[in-house]
Parts: sequence; structure tokens; C-alpha cells
Amino acid sequence: MPLLDMPVHELHKYQGRSPKPADFEAYWDRALAELNATDANVEMVPNAFQPASAECFDLYFTGVRGARIHAKYLRPRQGAQQPHPAVVMFHGYSGSSGDWADKLSFVSLGYSVLAMDVRGQGGYSEDTGGVKGTTHNGHIVRGLDGEADNMLFRHIFLDTAQLARIAMDLPEVDANEVYATGWSQGGALTIACAALEPRVKKLAPVYPFLSDYRRVYEMDLALDAYAELRTYFRHFDPQHKREEEIFTKLGYIDIQFLAERIRGEVLLGVGLSDSICPPSTQFAVYNKIQSPKRVEIYPDFGHEGLPGLHDQIMNFFVPGSTNG
Repeated sequence: MPLLDMPVHELHKYQGRSPKPADFEAYWDRALAELNATDANVEMVPNAFQPASAECFDLYFTGVRGARIHAKYLRPRQGAQQPHPAVVMFHGYSGSSGDWADKLSFVSLGYSVLAMDVRGQGGYSEDTGGVKGTTHNGHIVRGLDGEADNMLFRHIFLDTAQLARIAMDLPEVDANEVYATGWSQGGALTIACAALEPRVKKLAPVYPFLSDYRRVYEMDLALDAYAELRTYFRHFDPQHKREEEIFTKLGYIDIQFLAERIRGEVLLGVGLSDSICPPSTQFAVYNKIQSPKRVEIYPDFGHEGLPGLHDQIMNFFVPGSTNG
């Protein structure tokens, strides 16, 4: 078996290397209080894309700090007014919610779909800024030089929970049957969503990003999506005199520490040859989840398509589905 990281039996015991801030729980309780005080002001505008099977809307809501967040909303035309399940979807780093067409598989089975554009990335959601210091290219370090409450991924994580709440409040959606899924950054946001809105019943994160930053750095894998970690040290702490402080502050937006809040059932997909989001950083999350869970391991695959996993996720979310 290829060995990029550590043996599987060790992965199942691994608890992470990054430090957890002492006030982590208070930090997120305070963040949720801010979210609770935010008027979402939801608006739905019919989109020009209107296939026979689905009604499609551009959905806008106000997130924390006043940003207007965009999501694609698709609901089945037949039986749309009867309460039915919904899936919230999150995309990869710097991307967008993508095309409408690739969400239609769930709609064809009677599910609504809400796919969010992450603020400040490749879609239509706003980034209202308001942080101190530079971020070079990346969002992980956005706000690292100022107050921890202003870190960009804090706001993004709250957006995911707010989207799940909006889904649950839709009259056509069964609030007890809301699921979440995404790959890479989308996997991280799936974890954050279900942690901050624990009514999410099932979640399927795939090789989640934004976990165990110190481990990524120590493996010399602060490259590609994690490159901003190295860039930040090179520009702002070249001798690593603030290393403990920096990694501790990043702990506020480290999804492994949110994992214990999850109450939904979890299906995690992992490629053991993943050099973008190392397997150990993913197991640091998985091993902290206390709700029912299972992991699907792909020994020869990295940060890429994992054959059959989309089918497994469909089976997981849709009772009665079967693989071919």
C-alpha cells in the first residue's frame, strides 16, 4: 500500500498536531450569537435555467458582517410543496457553486439542493472585508494579524450554518432531513456546517481541507492550497518567532476542533495518496467525531476523483438507492 503519511492503523489513532485555543468553545459560541442576531433577509430570484424537472432560483441572504451571500437553489417541480429532504453543497477552494445541471440528480429523486458560493471566491457572494493586514493570495490567513473574531473563515463557516438553517426553514423542506456534502474546501465546510448547525442529519465530506495546519507544515506540504501558510511565514515571521502564536490562532478555524459538535451521521472519503490534504489531517477530524460514522479509504488515490464515491454518497443520502 502506498505510504505518503502514516499506516492506516496509526491514522485511526491520530489526534492532530495543531494547538487548540483555550477559549475555542467560547469563541464559537460568541460567533453563533452574532449569527443568531443577523437578519438573513432571504431573496429568491428565478434563474434563466429552468429544466423540466426543476425550479431554479438564485438565492441571496445576508451573512455576518453584512455580506450578501449567493447560493443556487433547485427544487423538484413535482411534489415541490410537500416536505422533502434537501442537500446543501459546498465547493472547492477559490471556486464557485458551478453549473446547475450537475445538481439535478438529487432533484430527480425529489430532493431540493442549495449550493453556496463562498464569499470572496469565484462565485457571486460578497466579501465585505474589514480585516487588518495583508493576505497575499489566501483566505486561511485572512485576518490573522487582527482580532480573531475577524478571521475570514470564521465568517465563511457561519455562512454554511446559516444556509442550512435557511434550508430547514423553507416550507417545502423537511427540517429533519437536511444533509451536507462537499469535496476539499467543500469537505471542510461540510464539517463546519454540521458542527455549527447540529440538526444536519447526514454529512458526506470528502478529503476535507482546513485541518491540522501544523501537521501540514511539518510534512513540508504547505503547497498548493496550503501554500499561503509558508508564504505568510516567509513574509511576516521569517524566523518563526511567532510560530506557536500563529498556529494557535489558526486553531479557531481548524475544523478538527469543531468535529465534536457534530450530531449527524458521517460518511468520510479519503485518498491515502493525497498530498494536498494529507490523510492524517483528515483523520484528526474523523477521530474526534462522536456521532455514527464510517470512512471509505482509497489507497492509490490522491486529491482527485474517487471512483464510486458519488454513488456511495447518493446511497447514503437517499434510502433505497443501490449501486450498479
